[in-house]
Amino acid sequence: MRYKSRKKAVLLLADGTIFYGKAIGKEGTAFGEVCFNTGMTGYQEIFTDPSYFGQLMVTANVHIGNYGVNDNEMESNDIKIAGLICKNFSYDYSRDDSSGSLEDFFETHNLFAISDVDTRALVSYIRENGAMNAVISTETDLDTLKKQLAEVPHMEGLELASKVSTKEPYYFGDENATYKIAALDIGIKKNILRNFAKRDARIKVFPYNATFEELSAWNPDGYFLSNGPGDPQPLAEAQVLAKKIIEKNLPLFGICLGHQVIALANGVSTYKMHNGHRGINHPVKNLKTGKGEITSQNHGFAVNREDAEANPELEISHVHLNDHTVAGIAMKNKKCFSVQYHPEASPGPHDSSYLFDQFIDLLK
Repeated sequence: MRYKSRKKAVLLLADGTIFYGKAIGKEGTAFGEVCFNTGMTGYQEIFTDPSYFGQLMVTANVHIGNYGVNDNEMESNDIKIAGLICKNFSYDYSRDDSSGSLEDFFETHNLFAISDVDTRALVSYIRENGAMNAVISTETDLDTLKKQLAEVPHMEGLELASKVSTKEPYYFGDENATYKIAALDIGIKKNILRNFAKRDARIKVFPYNATFEELSAWNPDGYFLSNGPGDPQPLAEAQVLAKKIIEKNLPLFGICLGHQVIALANGVSTYKMHNGHRGINHPVKNLKTGKGEITSQNHGFAVNREDAEANPELEISHVHLNDHTVAGIAMKNKKCFSVQYHPEASPGPHDSSYLFDQFIDLLK
């Protein structure tokens, strides 16, 4: 194990609370909404998940970096979190097939991170007081940091899909595949595309603001709305797209942010959660089968349950067993369903992978 002399760093929360740590690698400053993930593995998939864009990630697992990084475990082309806050950071790694250390990975992608923070106390604080804006820095002038932090926009009302979406359409999967899926990229993860491709589908991925006419010109068998960061309410174009697909009763599947967009397209409101769901052991119940699922989740917004229950066109298909929030919806007379969690499970358990099969069945 290598030990380095590292500069002291500070975590300053928007309410003025301060935690101390040490910089990992480079010195610097990073702003974002502070949130925590309880997953014990899969840190690289978390760091490269576009849904985390603009967030300072607190890892509840005490050891980060101990198995290095691997090129096959990227969920996008680069790191999407705004910064990392952890307890123990491993500069060495043990896995034989790793392509390098997490430290070098951060340096390559220019990420500022701090360790040696009391993350148990920090996670407890966020649970009690909610997710909020914060800054991590090696700067010592707290008054300046406070002024800069006050200028950072809040996540509620913030449109971030345009920051992570592809600029041009692209294809994924075998060009001779049986099925064609048009996917709207509002922060799509690579493992979602892999799950479709291994089910004999070719996917054409479109930018966040693509129209129904642009997607339908490819003559797809079905449509998909991806996961992604930020507040779903500003995504007016995506909501219009979803409405048109639903009106024509074409197969439509949504995950996470896409799930929220489908809800909004049906007149069901969404709201900012106190601290969100982020981890790989969240219990969900499928109300149609009565079966439980252990799921991977990552979201700070949710669908309003009262609105969903009052909508005669919708049924709640899945519920989160910890707080009874809406984890899935389905339209009663349309080929449309969505879930709040991540059936592609990268990282996480694979209890929910049947949802991809369910969508392929709609295409048939």
